[in-house]
Amino acid sequence: MLKLYIGNKNYSSWSMRPWVLLKQAGIAFEEIVVRFDAFTPDSQFKKRLGPISPAGRVPVLVDDGFVVWDTLAIAEYLAEKFPDLKLWPTATQARARARSVCAEMHSGFSALRSACGMNIEASLADTGRLIWRDSAGVRADVTRLAEMWSELLAEHEGPMLFGAFSIADAYFAPVCMRLKTFALPVPEHVGAYVERVRSLPGVKAWIDGALVEKDFLNFEEPYRLKP
Repeated sequence: MLKLYIGNKNYSSWSMRPWVLLKQAGIAFEEIVVRFDAFTPDSQFKKRLGPISPAGRVPVLVDDGFVVWDTLAIAEYLAEKFPDLKLWPTATQARARARSVCAEMHSGFSALRSACGMNIEASLADTGRLIWRDSAGVRADVTRLAEMWSELLAEHEGPMLFGAFSIADAYFAPVCMRLKTFALPVPEHVGAYVERVRSLPGVKAWIDGALVEKDFLNFEEPYRLKP
């Protein structure tokens, strides 16, 4: 069976992507949580992951001893291993576009990711209003997301970005969590897409898991001093 090493579900946006992809696609896997304690070389997190992955980060997929790290690499591996599941769109141009937007998320949107860390359990609307007021970078990132999603939903007629659920929707699931937690303003149809993503069985299962963790980590909570 496939093994997927992940971090805390409440905070680990990178872990969420392949976990949701596996769950929503119905691929059996064993979940192994490596709790965030710190990210220094002597942390328990690094000590546990070090022998498994040279990158020392989550997520990590292990398939019969073969190790794949990085979310995009894991997604590509799963798409090739399970071609019948059509995890990427089947049309050549749609598939290329899906890869493009995932890569853009992978390397971009730094202002949004930095200012609005994933925190599923929290409700930070007041903080979100201040961030929206003060951060032009966050406003630009959200505007770009809204434009991208609007174009894809219109072109493929929903309900997901490329019609049916694909890697792209799994890849943007953590962004949907951020938009919800910080109540950032988006057009109504974009907000509806966020709620559709949150309602997917695979995403809902991740959210439910995050809510029962109750593992408050100070270094992941820049806006709250106590639980």
